[in-house]
Amino acid sequence: MSALLSVRDLVVNFETEDGVVHAVEGISYDVEAGKTLGIVGESGSGKTVGTLTIMGLTRANNTKISGQALFDGSDLLSASEQQMRAIRGDQISMIFQDPLSSLHPFFTIGAQLIEAIQAHRSVSKAAARDRAAELLTMVGLSDASDRLSQYPHEFSGGMRQRVMIAMALSNDPRLLIADEPTTALDVTVQAQILELIADLQRLSGTAMIIITHDLGVVAEVADQIAVMYAGRIVEQAPVAELFANPQHPYTRGLLASIPRLDRDRSSGLEPIAGRPPSLVAPPTGCAFHPRCARAFGRCSAELPPLEPAAPASAHLVACLLDPAARSRPA
Repeated sequence: MSALLSVRDLVVNFETEDGVVHAVEGISYDVEAGKTLGIVGESGSGKTVGTLTIMGLTRANNTKISGQALFDGSDLLSASEQQMRAIRGDQISMIFQDPLSSLHPFFTIGAQLIEAIQAHRSVSKAAARDRAAELLTMVGLSDASDRLSQYPHEFSGGMRQRVMIAMALSNDPRLLIADEPTTALDVTVQAQILELIADLQRLSGTAMIIITHDLGVVAEVADQIAVMYAGRIVEQAPVAELFANPQHPYTRGLLASIPRLDRDRSSGLEPIAGRPPSLVAPPTGCAFHPRCARAFGRCSAELPPLEPAAPASAHLVACLLDPAARSRPA
């Protein structure tokens, strides 16, 4: 099956007073219709910048962008701003990280949903209002018609996130990007939101990219996982394969730093030593080598390519260690 979205060698640099910020350094991935790609990494790894660039939201005089982002065969990176306005919110929608800052405090929920619908559909305000009420019901909000006249501050965090999901789905997008959709929510609401997104995706057949710093969040909803570090994808694999056989030391570190039910509670968590690198002056060679317990001489001098972990494997890893050394526990 051909990919709905095919990103190739995407590079995003920001020119600042402190120097050039190498935010994204040549990432490539595919997303098929009805499938979910999880992009995981620490804050500053470039996972959000890459998707914002695909949406055309990082264009500025100080931004240098190269590569391709083919959406149904058309390159989003070379599309005009007018073309991108027609695509955003219609064919591609995004659930942003903080719904309180994404929703305008001066306008009712209904007014904002109606605007999102009428921006891309030639329908009356009454029809758009009916669609808005239908969307709120679909995402699990009761008394939808009454909710339309309320303001964002009258909703809880989980309810606001449901409104953002409704807005993102208002025009039946073909690709949905969810940027840290559960970060500010407690674990119970987080599980409900993830289940809601997965259910709605199954019903609509929408392709999805979910961005998070927590591998646990994407364990149940993603088909593929791409792990990013310092602007690059360092490992990519089907979700079951990645959890069963992580190959990159950074991925293994992420997995070791989250609680697991199958681990002895007395063992504690294992944080990754050190700090993420500066994107203005990244380390030479593998960017993870200053924090890697297994780094050796070549790691500081050579940039490892993203390549199959084994011949003809769909599991890709960017690491200079030999496969046997990567598979051994640290």
